[in-house]
Amino acid sequence: MKEQNYIRYRKLKAFGNRICFMLCRIFPVKKNRISVCTFEGKGGFGCNPKYIVEELHRRNTDYEFVWFVNNMQKEFPPYIRKVPNTLWSRAYWLSTSKVWIDNYRKPYGTCKRKGQYYINTWHGTIGFKSMGLWRGEAFSKMAYLVSKNDSDMIDSAVIDSKWCTEVWPRGMVYDGECIRTGAPRCDVLFGDRSRYREAFRKKYGISKDANIVMFAPTFREGVTNGKRTVFSEEWTLDFERLLHNLEIRFGGKWYLCLRVHPQLASDIKAHKGELLQDKVVDASQEDDMYEVLAAMDAFITDYSSAAMDASYAHMPVFIYADDIEKYVNERGSMLWNLSTDSQKPVANNKEMTPGIDVVLPYPIAQDNEELEANILNFDANKYISMMKQFESAVELIFNGRASAGVSDRVEDYIRY
Repeated sequence: MKEQNYIRYRKLKAFGNRICFMLCRIFPVKKNRISVCTFEGKGGFGCNPKYIVEELHRRNTDYEFVWFVNNMQKEFPPYIRKVPNTLWSRAYWLSTSKVWIDNYRKPYGTCKRKGQYYINTWHGTIGFKSMGLWRGEAFSKMAYLVSKNDSDMIDSAVIDSKWCTEVWPRGMVYDGECIRTGAPRCDVLFGDRSRYREAFRKKYGISKDANIVMFAPTFREGVTNGKRTVFSEEWTLDFERLLHNLEIRFGGKWYLCLRVHPQLASDIKAHKGELLQDKVVDASQEDDMYEVLAAMDAFITDYSSAAMDASYAHMPVFIYADDIEKYVNERGSMLWNLSTDSQKPVANNKEMTPGIDVVLPYPIAQDNEELEANILNFDANKYISMMKQFESAVELIFNGRASAGVSDRVEDYIRY
């Protein structure tokens, strides 16, 4: 009953939102105006939209960019207008923009006008976590309504593989056009990454020859009576032991870069022991994770899709998942057949990706002992070989030109 009442409330609120959008249709659409948003306004100048905007601005300085933010203190290049992510602000700016770019979902009740172009880049492509209808009962009715409202407005979705063509129709509740350009945010991971390495080490006072591993645990989110909640659990990963093992296996001096969701960033202080104070960098408040990722030498996570992105640059990736059974049950399903047997090869879930046969290239650990063994026994040649098989099986597009490909499509539509 509580969920039903909440849904009625959200539908009524959405009706009010639509009225605001309808009223703003008295204003004309500006052909050169492009409205952008990331993570429902919680994000800043980052993720896939950032790289598309940079490319479009490089091509034509007459484009007018509007970016919705919850925090007006966020920093942006001078050619981008920051606007508050409020109802009337969204209603006006979206209603007068020729192009919309987003990496998440538009608020329930948002309305698109005829002749506008909405391109959704999402914030992940190939990943671990099931989404949308693949989650079964774990996907709430309210989540479905929000997803359907948004997907019905999308003109094009950005993907990077055959994998996405099989997963997204049910995962995104979307059956429209998909543009196979690759993920724009991954362009910085292609080819020479030296300038990102140097910039990150200079910013945080780390020597140029130091090695850095990023730990980016999954952002956990739950639903209670249809309402979303954010939660965090204590990490069991032994940071000191992790760095020690990386130094034994790969040599050199290693540092740890922590990247958790900004809402959980305050928890980091509790994990900085006295022995690690000078070897831990907190990059959780950085708006663009991918310029940070491009500076890394290794990556570790539980279920973040950034593992796949990092591995495209062929840096070592390790999975530390100490709650597999619990997480799979809460999520409803997973895109991979993860089990509590760490030695068992992890293949793709054939129900979700029937046209693909591939094994996950990353070693799985459920505790610090298993992670230690995976690091010390890491075989670079075997890893690269498995990565190439993985890239071939999913028909990955990763060539450093995703931003250009998406920008081509946007400009085609603007000229239309």
